[in-house]
Amino acid sequence: MPGAAVMIMSIPQIALSILIVAGATALTRYLPFLLFPTELQTPKYVSYLGHVLPCAVIAMLIVYCLRNIPPAIWPHGLPELLSIALVVLIQIPFRNTLASIAAGTALYMVLIRTVFL
Repeated sequence: MPGAAVMIMSIPQIALSILIVAGATALTRYLPFLLFPTELQTPKYVSYLGHVLPCAVIAMLIVYCLRNIPPAIWPHGLPELLSIALVVLIQIPFRNTLASIAAGTALYMVLIRTVFL
């Protein structure tokens, strides 16, 4: 790309970066087991967060994905709404997240490439 600055890292910088990323990953994996050993009962607030956070994250993802849809301009968010409806229709009876997301994504891609050009 013309005019783009290229940042070149030395071998020690690359090694240090890899060590930092590996350490941070290991810390996030091991820390819960160190803080909450299996022989002790998990605190109620941690159990509560484990119960409510997945729904909150999904809700935030939905808002994030739909934030730039102009409702006053054609197709008024129809591909997105139809895809969401398909995800819900598959998820409710089958409880298969992968199938729901795959079907919704496939429908969305077909709709924006063929129907709603």
